[in-house]
Amino acid sequence: MIVIESKKKSIETIKKQYADAYIIDVTSHATDQFVKLSPFYPNGGIPVPFSPMKTSASVEGIWQGLKVFESEGIDSKMFGVKNMKNIKRTTRKFGKCLGHQKGVNSEELLGYIEARKLIYLPSYKWVLENRCADLVKLIRIISQKKAVVLLDYDTNSDVWDPKKPLSHASLIKAYIEGNYPE
Repeated sequence: MIVIESKKKSIETIKKQYADAYIIDVTSHATDQFVKLSPFYPNGGIPVPFSPMKTSASVEGIWQGLKVFESEGIDSKMFGVKNMKNIKRTTRKFGKCLGHQKGVNSEELLGYIEARKLIYLPSYKWVLENRCADLVKLIRIISQKKAVVLLDYDTNSDVWDPKKPLSHASLIKAYIEGNYPE
């Protein structure tokens, strides 16, 4: 069994709710090897969708780099961010987000959900399969013996809900359970 819980909850509360569970922090603030499962982690060499020969250090670098705002286009420098800091590109700074550009050299803008489907999901899946397969396998093995709680800041597992940020921990769970959203 794998469950997703908010990192904002106290560990004591989680331990009471899931006695004997193995708790794994998969956020950028994790202090062990599981930090590599964070979309902010610079696993490196991640193909940028619809952009031949372009790679990114992190999934978040792709997501943020392909954002287009009222006053700012894409920023491919985000692909190279390796310290997991200052990677968010916000509406506060650049104005309304118009969408995500479908690749570095395209003029096509994707809506939020379409961008999740065509950019975020395949990029994160690539990391699970090509950079973190050993960690995914470890979580799978542990979950066969005891409950696993994956900690994430966001707990929304509905890929098609545009109102809430998507939990990457829910994507790990879905991948392990064989129902990764396509």
